[in-house]
Amino acid sequence: MPSSPNLIPTHSIYLSKSTNPYFNLSLEDWLFRHKAPNEPLLLLYRDDPCVVIGRNQNPWKEVNLPALRVREGVPFIRRRSGGGTVYHDLGNTNFSIHLPRTSFDRHMTAQVVLRAVCSLGIDATVNDRNDICVGKEKVSGSAYKIVSQRAYHHGTMLISTQLNTLGDLLHNTKDTMETKGVASVRSPVRNLQQFNRGVTHEAFVDAVVHEFSKEYGIRNVDGEVQIVSEASCRDIEYIQNGMSELPSWEWAYGQTPEFTYTVSQAFEWGTVTAKIRSKHGIILDCACSLSVADDSVSSMSAIQPGVVDSLNPQLKDIERALLNRRYGFVSAIEILKGLGINGMDDETGSGVRAAKDIALWLERIMNS
Repeated sequence: MPSSPNLIPTHSIYLSKSTNPYFNLSLEDWLFRHKAPNEPLLLLYRDDPCVVIGRNQNPWKEVNLPALRVREGVPFIRRRSGGGTVYHDLGNTNFSIHLPRTSFDRHMTAQVVLRAVCSLGIDATVNDRNDICVGKEKVSGSAYKIVSQRAYHHGTMLISTQLNTLGDLLHNTKDTMETKGVASVRSPVRNLQQFNRGVTHEAFVDAVVHEFSKEYGIRNVDGEVQIVSEASCRDIEYIQNGMSELPSWEWAYGQTPEFTYTVSQAFEWGTVTAKIRSKHGIILDCACSLSVADDSVSSMSAIQPGVVDSLNPQLKDIERALLNRRYGFVSAIEILKGLGINGMDDETGSGVRAAKDIALWLERIMNS
């Protein structure tokens, strides 16, 4: 298995030794766009912990962002293919099969990976979404991309992934967020090691290489497996640019399809409802309304008479303060500046306290 100091896309099988998800996704895209269009290609790799969303997905809808922030160093990444959200860690192996567009058949590529899993002594099947399952539980999810003369099928293979972490980071309950993006299809998942404790990353890699080589007539398998390191790609501008683009706000958040989020919060002085519309990560408009129940009015000992009436124009100021700002990146202090309130220490009247309540709430719900 050769390891070249300068990677060139002439081999059929690539095994990345990097666990940097930004590198591996950029390597995959480079191979996809630079390999000879009529030749099959297989890429296998693992990533350090990260959440990977589909090209047309909404991170605020798909990812438990507060839980992600608790795990410092675990990013979410928007990949370049469609499909749903997945979790990567070193207990998961990723495969990517590239073919000429004219001969691409996602069912056939799924069968290649299925045969590899079955060769490890696991009775797996492919469902109608071309996901690999054992019984009714998924061990692999897939996504696809077609550009010009090339197409690929890539997916995860859960071998010994931290399933509790997967469930936590992909748990999201924003039922009132309506998005024009693609929604993930949630399914129960299992690890291959729950069916065969002897399965390892190395064993799965060997099995997929064997089945891929057999399916596509690759003879000198050892000579065709190219070991890839980040060092071998330092001079490849396309990969380096990809690694810079993926974590950028413009790609991670700025590619988010249009969505509308309607939320309400009860305060001691009444209930505020906000309807926020965003596209490409920018707030297009926000409509805030205030309702006060009779029992709220009678309990407003901390709120001076007439303050509720004065809040309606403040709500309009809040709407204007949010306009054209980056969704999820507006602080309560920035919102209050739009109302002429100088920070959280300004205590000029109970109306100011109510405005702070609203600003802090909006900051929290957009950051969640």
